[in-house]
This record gives sequence, structure tokens and C-alpha cells, in this order.
Amino acid sequence: MMPAHHPSAVCDLDHVDQRVVLRDVGWDDYEAILSARGDDGGVRITYFNGELELMTPSVDHESLKTRLARLIETYAEIRDIELEGYGSWTLKEKAKQLGAEADECYLVGPIRRAPKVPDIAIEVVWTSGGVDKLAVYRGLGVPEVWFWEDGTLRFFVLQEETFLAATRSRALPDLDPALIVRCMAEPTQTRAIRALRTALLGTAAAPDSDR
Repeated sequence: MMPAHHPSAVCDLDHVDQRVVLRDVGWDDYEAILSARGDDGGVRITYFNGELELMTPSVDHESLKTRLARLIETYAEIRDIELEGYGSWTLKEKAKQLGAEADECYLVGPIRRAPKVPDIAIEVVWTSGGVDKLAVYRGLGVPEVWFWEDGTLRFFVLQEETFLAATRSRALPDLDPALIVRCMAEPTQTRAIRALRTALLGTAAAPDSDR
């Protein structure tokens, strides 16, 4: 159908996200590409009114995504907050011609049966360009989106069908973004989690063992 832009043709460069954006792609073609990819999460697919983005995240992108997810999950555990992770859950709505796959997404609080969208979608911005993710999430009705970019954590909350920038998460209002930023700057994921536990529990960090 569009062999020149098949995900397998994307270059495998460890430290750069690989992105291809196609235009005038019909919904049936989008569904076919999702089906052909199957459960292989190596390519994330976004669809916005005929515009389709295929993105293969770099190793650095995946490391940052995993580190941030581990911090959020550790925070929820320590604060006794019910948190359910859904990874790169494929969100789509044919009537609105929209589809998205976040780096990570979560439901917060008591688990609801058959949820349509997550409470939080998280995107790591490692390379610029591509489809307007906020526009897609707005149309899908995702109530909150976090962006990690250039060492900064930004929050956007949906209010009357418009995303507004916020200084804190609405779903996790007691989460200190400055603390997460400090922990993200640690040299390893293990040390990042240790730093978060120390900050929240007031316990001394264990001696370094991850050299």
C-alpha cells in the first residue's frame, strides 16, 4: 500500500527517534497498519484526520520513559494511591478520525470497568516534529497529558475541551514536579528510585551498588 514508509524501513539509530509522517491516509489504512504491526510495541502510531505518524523511539527515549514511569509508580505505592498502568494503550475513535499511543498512561483511583481513556497520558519528547499530540488527546477526551522534554515536566489539563498548562497534575495534585525532575537527573534508574524514596520517606539512601 505504502511500501516506502513501512515501519521496517525505518533506520535503527540508537539515540534518535525515527519518525515518518504520511498524509491523506484513510481510516481503513490506519486500521490495517495497526493490525499489521500487531502487539509489537516498537513502533508507535498516531492518527489525526488523515495524517499518520509512525515513530520508532530511540533507546534514550525508552530509558527516559521507563524511568519516569517507575518514579510515578513508586510515588503512588508510597502514598498509597491506586494506580493502574496501561503502557502504550491504543486509543482511537473513528467518528473523530483520531488515534494515539502514549509512551505510558494510567488510571488513578478505583479501577473502573471498561475505561475508554486513561486519566493521564505521558509523552517523552525526544525529537521535534510530527503530529500535534495535544490536539489528538483533546479530541479523544484524555483529561490530562504530561510531557517530559529537555529535563522539564509539563502538565496540561483538559478544561471545557481545551488543554490548559498547569503547574501540577490534577490527577496527582500532591506530586511535586520539582522532586520528579531532580530524581530524573540521577545517573541511573536505581538511584532515581532511591532518591525518591529518600525524599518521601526520610530514610537514608543505601550505599551505591550500581556502578
